[in-house]
Amino acid sequence: MKQDADVQVGVGAGRDTRLAQLILTIFGLCARSEGNWLSVASVVSLMGDLGMDGQAVRSSISRLKRRGVLRAERNGGAAGYSLSEATLEVLAEGDVRIFHRKRAAEEDGWVVVAFSVPESERDKRHALRSNLTRLGFGTAAPGVWIAPGTMAREARHTLDLRGLSEYVDMFSGNYIAFGDLHAKIRVWWDLDELTSLYADFLEAYRPVLHPAKSPSITPCEAFQIYVPMLTQWRRLPYRDPGIPLSLLPPAWNGEAAGALFDQLNELLNALAHKHAFNVVHGRGSLAE
Repeated sequence: MKQDADVQVGVGAGRDTRLAQLILTIFGLCARSEGNWLSVASVVSLMGDLGMDGQAVRSSISRLKRRGVLRAERNGGAAGYSLSEATLEVLAEGDVRIFHRKRAAEEDGWVVVAFSVPESERDKRHALRSNLTRLGFGTAAPGVWIAPGTMAREARHTLDLRGLSEYVDMFSGNYIAFGDLHAKIRVWWDLDELTSLYADFLEAYRPVLHPAKSPSITPCEAFQIYVPMLTQWRRLPYRDPGIPLSLLPPAWNGEAAGALFDQLNELLNALAHKHAFNVVHGRGSLAE
């Protein structure tokens, strides 16, 4: 599974992945401003606007409930779902990564995490690796993980919150020797994969920038672009923890991808919310 919020909330792999990710995006986009509740009918309708089959959507929602991502609740006699506390927490953390990204500088130094877990607690070892990967840490050596110094506070908070701090030592400082730091970055992180993911995003969403700027774009059309775009984007800030630009390949395409996301978010966010609000409150496209 991709290393983003989906890891924490348990969205599984397989053919349901795409549906589950889109549903989670819709809940993150809409439910939190609606008292953390959406009716099944409104989710099915919104997913229908994205071309998704209603029965498949209902099945995917049920799977998300079984995984603890969603909770079944009735509201005013209507069947619906809310986000679990764990999911709300992960989405709140994700908001910072997705909408308030920070690119570190070399002067920020590095945070290093070393951990040792007894064999009898292998589940904790897996949890540590999963959380550090989700945070965007690279692997410097077995049991030694590294990230830009700007990640120290978030890493400390996350590991403490997950009950993993007793297994961990954290250090901050500068790289002083030995070897070329540019080359080390390629060892610690899979930059080829990250470059490919950014390229996929640019290829998919550069063509929609022009229609997104059109004054005639409707809220429904904005929603149809925005939700899949946000779904594809939101894993990327977890793969790239803000590695200093000076240590990345020339003309790093992550900068262009980030600028494109920011443009589309500014152009489409409010309109997409308007469409979702209309559907959730039974107004469909008539109010648009």
